[in-house]
Amino acid sequence: MVAPSIEAKQYGIKTGTRVKDAKLLCPDIVILPPDPAKYRDVHLRLKRILGRYTDVIAPKSIDEFVINLEGSPLLKRTDGTHYTARQIKARVKQEIGEWVCVSVGIAPNKFLAKTGAGLHKPDGLDEIHADNALAIYRSLELTDLCGIATRYAARLHQVGIFTVEDLYNSSVDRLRRGFRSIMGVHWYMWIRGWESGDVIFDRKSFGNSYSLPIQAATPTELAPILAKLVHKTAARMRTANYQCRGVHLSVVFRDYDYWHKGAKTEKPLFDQRDIYKEAYTLLERCPYRKPVKTLAVSVFNLSAYNVQQLSLFDDEEKKVKVTQAIDAVNQRFGTYCLTPGIIVGSEELVPDRIAFGGVKELQDYVFEDEEPPGI
Repeated sequence: MVAPSIEAKQYGIKTGTRVKDAKLLCPDIVILPPDPAKYRDVHLRLKRILGRYTDVIAPKSIDEFVINLEGSPLLKRTDGTHYTARQIKARVKQEIGEWVCVSVGIAPNKFLAKTGAGLHKPDGLDEIHADNALAIYRSLELTDLCGIATRYAARLHQVGIFTVEDLYNSSVDRLRRGFRSIMGVHWYMWIRGWESGDVIFDRKSFGNSYSLPIQAATPTELAPILAKLVHKTAARMRTANYQCRGVHLSVVFRDYDYWHKGAKTEKPLFDQRDIYKEAYTLLERCPYRKPVKTLAVSVFNLSAYNVQQLSLFDDEEKKVKVTQAIDAVNQRFGTYCLTPGIIVGSEELVPDRIAFGGVKELQDYVFEDEEPPGI
């Protein structure tokens, strides 16, 4: 269950609940297939509404934005931020649909704004500031904070941090020991209202995976699915201005056996056709020919996508122009508007999907600490 409705949540159905469990909680529940085109349309319309109030807009997911109102003439009002938030909420209902609810959080940094937006979903408006922060912290559990799941909470318990107020009162050293990384420094700043999210960490990889609804075992049978995964991975990589020097493939079979292999390349790859060749070569090297449950492809050894450097070579210049044209068309008309011929007809095999805020995209994973295993 990716995104349960407000009505479904009233039955105890949460994000991640399995469909069969949801039907036990609510036998009359209606399961709808995803509609990415609709979500993108609403996303763009939301962005246009926000653009009337500021030009500093940072989309964090398909349904979440961070905006900076600094310098807005509306802030000259004594209730400027709340007035702006109420206007945005009203415009959303008027211009997109009265059924669309928007929760707004107002705070001195992005982390507290997100926390405030989650206090009274689905249609809340809350501000966290120096005068009310501690009172709000006392009403929350550690796992209510975005980024602290059960595992992190257990680590914090080991250093004597059991509540959000404990987190706030902890020293940098204590938080570093609790989080076992530099993240402790960021949490020290976030919880106090300082911004610490502008530090850019190098991306390790881009990847997509898919659980097959059909019986497929040979490279030929898996080729359309692999091509579609590579298409989306390569487009996302280029959009983030990266190229790669490594491709990794992993296969989980229906008997839950597992195989994976990675390969590094001498020259940087940015064209999906070149990435597909590497991925398909890896697939052919798989020693098993048995039904596949999950297929995953990723690219690693990332570096900046340097168009000027690539254009020194004639064949690379042509590839750059082709990929730029394809990306421009797909960004305007849809991810799969222009695709390799092998993908045509595979829509039902690998449906288009979009990640929602607060939900880890099942088709997207990142190797945070190291290269993919087995390379």
